Amino acid sequence: MSGVFQEVPDGVIINVRAQPRSSRAGIDGIIGDAVKVRIKAAPVDGKANKELIETVADAFSLPKSRVTFKSGETSKTKRLLLAGIGADVVKAVLRQV
Repeated sequence: MSGVFQEVPDGVIINVRAQPRSSRAGIDGIIGDAVKVRIKAAPVDGKANKELIETVADAFSLPKSRVTFKSGETSKTKRLLLAGIGADVVKAVLRQV
């Protein structure tokens, strides 16, 4: 799991590989150095990014306002800040998928 996330003073930054236009939404495991997240929305008008934030926030039991982009808003590979949680929480959630 090293390289997938990084603990920072504000919380944890995770690397995410988004798969838009999926038949279902949710975290689908780890691929290389990123968490694969399936989302139903197409990458049009920010809809996929909005659903990505909702999906990640739900998976980590966070309010949507505590999940923000650090980089990659227009790329399939993104970095998201999960504010207010620690690496132990991230490890626990990722072990369940």
